[in-house]
Amino acid sequence: MEELLMLLKQNALESPANLARQLGLTEGEVRRRIQAYEEKGIIRGYQAIVDEERLGVERVHAVIEVRITPEREGGFDRLAWRISRFEPVESVYLMSGGYDLLVFVSGQSLREVAAFVTEKLATMEGVISTATHFQLKTYKERGFLMEKREQNERLSVSP
Repeated sequence: MEELLMLLKQNALESPANLARQLGLTEGEVRRRIQAYEEKGIIRGYQAIVDEERLGVERVHAVIEVRITPEREGGFDRLAWRISRFEPVESVYLMSGGYDLLVFVSGQSLREVAAFVTEKLATMEGVISTATHFQLKTYKERGFLMEKREQNERLSVSP
């Protein structure tokens, strides 16, 4: 991956001037490259990683394993696309192993997420089964620790 993209993944708020300095490029070149990445769809968006717990936001997150029947012409793509379009769905991944899709969803309550699974997802034609896992606590998200601790914390050594 190009170094500019790696730096943007670490901190999308970094100024083009600072990025240019780090990469040995002009600020204008950095701006042109970022614009080209956005136009080509390589950069799909920018997000802040928010600690909802510290904000007191009451939100329920779940991960759903979904087994589906692949379609003759489109394989898994058409059904994965349909699932992706539901509002509670945050991410959808095609997986290897015991299930086909891994779906990340969120809602205002456990009941809301459960209703989505039972009324929308599980009843879709082509869905064989689902297994829902509710998130209890977040320790790390997209590379960022959600809690600051001492760096010198060591595991105790026992004989």
